[in-house]
Amino acid sequence: MDKALEYIYSREGVQQEIMLVLHDMLMSNVGITNKIRYKVPFYYYKSWICYINPHKKGHVEFCFLRGNELSNAQGILDSKGRKQVCSLTFHSVDDIPERLVHEIIQEAILLDETVPYASKRKKK
Repeated sequence: MDKALEYIYSREGVQQEIMLVLHDMLMSNVGITNKIRYKVPFYYYKSWICYINPHKKGHVEFCFLRGNELSNAQGILDSKGRKQVCSLTFHSVDDIPERLVHEIIQEAILLDETVPYASKRKKK
């Protein structure tokens, strides 16, 4: 079992259910890999695309690292005041609009494939 699944199965109840659905949606795409970074599951294509962040209050945030570059044609991504990351917040599996989330995942993969991620951090 991969580390992301181990992490997801360590969660309980609704959070685990939501995270499993999102994980399965991501891993159904060819070329997607995952690893634990900053104590949460991150998903990669050529570079990091998104991560799943469970909150203490019981909801799960599905975050896209280059969210500011996505079209948000679905109108469901929220920046929450952040400059780069945009996310979706789910309180139950029924909250997940699977078709729309799938579209966002596909757009994030396409962005990662066609426009390389350029870190804004200065190299030492």
